[in-house]
Amino acid sequence: MTVEHLVLMGVAGSGKTTVAEILTERTGRPYAEADDFHPAENVAKMQAGTPLDDADRAPWLAAMRDWLTAQADAGRSTVVTCSALRRPYRDTLREARGRVRFVHLDGSPDLLAERIGARAGHFMGAGMLASQLETLEPLDPDEDGIRLDVAAAPHELADAALAPRDSGSSPTD
Repeated sequence: MTVEHLVLMGVAGSGKTTVAEILTERTGRPYAEADDFHPAENVAKMQAGTPLDDADRAPWLAAMRDWLTAQADAGRSTVVTCSALRRPYRDTLREARGRVRFVHLDGSPDLLAERIGARAGHFMGAGMLASQLETLEPLDPDEDGIRLDVAAAPHELADAALAPRDSGSSPTD
């Protein structure tokens, strides 16, 4: 059996956690929320409305990569959420053992802002959305992954994420 890590990526409000919970329930795979890997300094910066820079992100991404590798070494496929907004960030995650497949949950800025505004108790405020959208680099054709429109129902997104695809699939399949 090949170990496969499904990385649900996208900006805040795209439904990463919701879809990941459905996938975890369906597959029984271990699940990690990338937000839990942020050091306290990163959370404080985001709460203050300060975007993270690449130096802030490096240890966070390395911790996620190392968790994926530990799961693969134990023979476990996983489900993880991680914004993974830029290709270099995804490259770090791809260093993990096992197949790392990205599921880019994408939607209109208005829909995403509406969703963020409806959330309570999350450190990512609506003001950070513009910064994330500016930073976002969609999947390149050579990246193992797919793009899904979050206007669809979460269960439909989970179905699409689990649909068989070979490693050469286009991100817009």
